[in-house]
Amino acid sequence: MKKLNYAAALLMLASMANAASLHVRDADTIVVDGTPVRLNGVDAPELRTAAGKNAKRWVVNYLRGREVSCELNGERSYDRWIGVCYADGQDIGAAVIAAGHALDCRRYSGGRYRHLETPAARSKIRRAGYCD
Repeated sequence: MKKLNYAAALLMLASMANAASLHVRDADTIVVDGTPVRLNGVDAPELRTAAGKNAKRWVVNYLRGREVSCELNGERSYDRWIGVCYADGQDIGAAVIAAGHALDCRRYSGGRYRHLETPAARSKIRRAGYCD
């Protein structure tokens, strides 16, 4: 089964998306060419909250008109592949955290986004318990 996972990961690595093949579910999950991708290491607020709706809107606007590619790590969470995605070469997870719409999920990121968290995001977004 691992070979299938890695083959899918390599396929996604080569995939570039345009607006017609990109959908934003929420601030930490996007769908690229029909493949759902959970942004590795990103802890975004739930969509049922005002902060979650604002975060999704920010990601939609940020990605508009950009080429999106993802590097998948071969792991899955529910129906989503886990990976790091880029918009015109810029890490989407880093961008959403730096913009104050999400937090670093240290358990999965290894802390690589911690320095990008804003004080406002730390005070208004409740960090998921699984991220500590």
